[in-house]
Amino acid sequence: MNNQSYYSEKLSAEKLKKCYQIAPPGIKKYLNEEIKHVLGKIKSSDRVLELGCGYGRVLQKICRKAKIAIGIDISKPSLELAKKLLKRNLNCQLFQMNAIHLKFPNYYFDRVICIQNGISAFKENKKELIKEAVRVTRKGGLLLFSSYSKKIWKNRLKWFLLQSRAGLIGEIDINATGNGIIITKDGFRATTISPVEFSSLTSELNLDINIEEVDNSSIFYEILVS
Repeated sequence: MNNQSYYSEKLSAEKLKKCYQIAPPGIKKYLNEEIKHVLGKIKSSDRVLELGCGYGRVLQKICRKAKIAIGIDISKPSLELAKKLLKRNLNCQLFQMNAIHLKFPNYYFDRVICIQNGISAFKENKKELIKEAVRVTRKGGLLLFSSYSKKIWKNRLKWFLLQSRAGLIGEIDINATGNGIIITKDGFRATTISPVEFSSLTSELNLDINIEEVDNSSIFYEILVS
């Protein structure tokens, strides 16, 4: 089973929510710091898109800060849970959509968010993902991608082991796991995007990129659209 099938069929909705509920303290701190960093980049007048919004974990925080918050995901069960959790947020909209085929006009958003290693987890063509995100962002707008820092490896592996023991993902293949890559025996593969890899992906796109490490746990790739 590939990652896309995992997130759209097996690891969605309440199961995905449980992944975050059982996260060890180091991971919960990492998740909170990511959201804090993103919220610091959003203004009250912004129209914000989150790619891979899942059940709305991050989007509910964005709703409180942005003028309009739109979330997309490929998982219908996750989106149905998100609708329940976000039903009181009148400035929020949810759509089932693929991140490399966005059904929005050019220059539509002020901010496009793809965090918690979404750029790697999607398993789509990463260059096309970036180009499509740029397309829907206005001039002067900002894109925020993130991946794991090497410094959080021990906490990250511990988290995935907890998910495996809870039956949320397959058994971790310890012999194949290492160097930032986590592999399960049923085919799930969790990778990261390093600064060198991101720079290579965007080298031909002529983008204004800032790379920043946050809380020794996240690497943020911020693109200012011009």
